[in-house]
Formats: sequence, C-alpha cells, structure tokens
Amino acid sequence: MNGILLVNKPSKMTSHDVVNKVRKILHTKKVGHCGTLDPDATGVLVLCIGKATKALQFLMSEEKEYIATLSLGQSTDTFDASGCIIEEKEFQGVSHVDEILQTFLGQQQQMPPIYSAIKVNGKKLYEYARQNEDVDIQPRNIEIKKIELLSQKDNLIQFKVLCSKGTYIRSLCVDIAKKLGYPGHMSHLIRSQSGYFYLDDCYSLEDIENGHFHLLTLEEAFAHFEHYMVDDENIVIHGKLIKSDIDHQVVIMSKEGKVLAVYGPNGQGYLKSIRGLF
Repeated sequence: MNGILLVNKPSKMTSHDVVNKVRKILHTKKVGHCGTLDPDATGVLVLCIGKATKALQFLMSEEKEYIATLSLGQSTDTFDASGCIIEEKEFQGVSHVDEILQTFLGQQQQMPPIYSAIKVNGKKLYEYARQNEDVDIQPRNIEIKKIELLSQKDNLIQFKVLCSKGTYIRSLCVDIAKKLGYPGHMSHLIRSQSGYFYLDDCYSLEDIENGHFHLLTLEEAFAHFEHYMVDDENIVIHGKLIKSDIDHQVVIMSKEGKVLAVYGPNGQGYLKSIRGLF
C-alpha cells in the first residue's frame, strides 16, 4: 500500500498517535506525517504511506491555513486552553478587531511558545519549561499572508489565517490579544489547508478503519509542482545529471506521466537528483 493519505486529525491525539493508529489499521510500519499538529488541534494531517514516505520532505508545505478561536480575558503558560492560567482581566468589550488583525499582515518575527518542540542546544523547549529551567528563546521569521475575521461573540474571536510554515498560531493569538488590551489564549484550532491539501478531502480515523478512504498517488500529490519530462527514465533511475539552466527544484516525470524523482540545480548548469521516488 503506497500513497498519500489525508487525515482529519481528531483532538486529544498527537500527530504521532495518528501515525501509530494508521500503521495498525493499514498493517504497515512505513507511515510518516508532513508537519505536526498540536494535540488539541484538529484538521489536515498529511500522511505518506509505504514507498511514498520517500516524498515526505517535499510535501512539508511552506504555506498553511488555519481557523483559530482566540479567547480574551485569560492567558495561560502554554498559550492554549490546556495550560494553567497565569493572568486574568475582566472582559469589557473590544472594537476595531478586524483593523487590529490586519496589522499582523506581512513578514515579521514571532516569539514561539515555551511549550513547543523547537530544540535549543539539543533539548526541546517544553522540556526546559517542565523542568523550570531558563532558556534563551530566539524569535523566528514568519509571514502572515492573509488574515480574516470570521466571527466575534463576547470574548471569543474566530479568524482565518494563511501563513508560512513555522508560524505558531498560539503565539499569534497571544499577540493579537495584547494589541486588543487583554491577556488571551488560543481556545480552538483547525488546520483547514496544508499546501494543496484541504480539509474537505480528509478522512476521519473512523473512515479509514472502515476502509472508506482513497490514497493519493504521487502523481496526484505532485500535480501542482513544476514538472520536467525525460525521454529515457534510466537517466533518473541511475541518478545521472540532466543538462539544464533551471535554478530550482522540479519533479522529474517519465513520458508516461509517472513521477520518478525530484531534481535540483547543482550550480554548474545541470540538475542533480535530490531523491528518487520510484
């Protein structure tokens, strides 16, 4: 069984929990995911099955879309609803919410949460937090490409955001709350899109257990990537260079439309094999 499986991750499960569950259902150890989702979050989790695990690194999308709910009035140590409350302020209303959201558009630096899996000196940040150890957290470069207010009811603000890989929506919620004059935390999160993969095309774990799912082929998964066709696929099978002035990664296809490999420039007028996918 080889291909790409789109899962609607349930809450209260880690991404690795989902991988292990799918391994048992499909009776294969070769399952990997393309981008972690927090345990409390739901939505698009892209899994590569069997030989398709070779494609993992190329399906780690640079662009993701989320639907988040920000709760104003309480902040937590984890920046989400699972944490301990560390600050409170009575909610007395907000205005100009959409205007505030728009101030977050563009490239910027973001401070990640201490409760995250980012490694500093070989140790994950949440491990420092749990052991009450000090650690120097550096801001990360991110980009907010679109942000849209969906609803506002009392102290709850729901918004949709399209952002670069590496953006922490928990941190974004905390920063938005500060601009609105309140402590706040992310109370709910749905990943609605990961690259070219959408929530509407995802299957629940129950669907998968009941055999109601479709595995995307590599050809379907790489349909939106730039393609380069070769007449003789043996060139790719043997990992040979391809003369070309292309200066970026491309998916190498056979004449029959089969995905063979991902190639990239070697800086000397040739494309070299980055990973065979056959």
